[in-house]
Amino acid sequence: MKPSITNPTHLWGIDLGGTKIECAVLDKTNDLAVICRKRIPTEADKGYQHIISQIVKLVNLVIEEIDEQPVQIGFATPGVLDPASQTMKNCNTVCMNGQPMHEDLEKALGIPVKLANDANCFALAEALMGAGKSFPKAELVFGVIMGTGVGGGLVVHGKVISGHHGIGGEWGHNIIEENGEPCYCGKAGCVEKVIAGPALEKYYQKISGESLKLKEILERYLANTDEFATATIERLLEYYGRGISTLINVLDPDLIVIGGGVGNIDLLYTEGYERIKKYIFNDKKISTPIVKPLLGDSAGVFGAALL
Repeated sequence: MKPSITNPTHLWGIDLGGTKIECAVLDKTNDLAVICRKRIPTEADKGYQHIISQIVKLVNLVIEEIDEQPVQIGFATPGVLDPASQTMKNCNTVCMNGQPMHEDLEKALGIPVKLANDANCFALAEALMGAGKSFPKAELVFGVIMGTGVGGGLVVHGKVISGHHGIGGEWGHNIIEENGEPCYCGKAGCVEKVIAGPALEKYYQKISGESLKLKEILERYLANTDEFATATIERLLEYYGRGISTLINVLDPDLIVIGGGVGNIDLLYTEGYERIKKYIFNDKKISTPIVKPLLGDSAGVFGAALL
């Protein structure tokens, strides 16, 4: 028999990834200390209903381990729940698209759940538990994801702002390059198709005829031994400056946290910061703190719990 004990000060979160599902339970009364953390494979290739059953399996494993029932659970999802249709959209785990996941999870688990995009959960966790702790006066925090794709999340006064269509923070699908590469979203020249890791690697191959990983391209740039590497990193810095300046011009956040593999490039915080000045609507002056995250791959599941 499942335990009947519940503790409303314990926050449950699940990060629903393409390859793994992770659950974490945090203690709200003890500086959000981690009580339990467990993960199992997603096995998304077996379909949507199997993903739901894997989630139920994971929740039961955690219930058994800590001898406690959740009151509610937050979920970090690889896409968003459309507010109008109440179905999932924009998920790279494509079997989830068009599915009423919120409704299905509440039926399967028998408790209230809250869903948010994984980038929003990243932003929330960094704002409340990570980099944001060094900026206690930051009312508006924008979390940027720059990796295989480009996304983001917006947190205001400690709450995720999802927006009217559920796409709040999706700066990666603004058009930044006229006549640029076509994007899966249906447009061309999106931020994601210019400064995401694969986009930069593709650009380097296009101009050099050689296929290299971004890490190798960066090494050649720093060694000043490859004109094509120089062109590729210069492209990153220039379009990064344009893209981030747009965020600042529209939202003027108190803090920007840059996550994802591309976000590890130190040049973004020096030369990239200078490029932002060219486009900001503030007499080319900028004081916005732009920092690296502190939580690593924990941000998604922690953010889900904080929902």
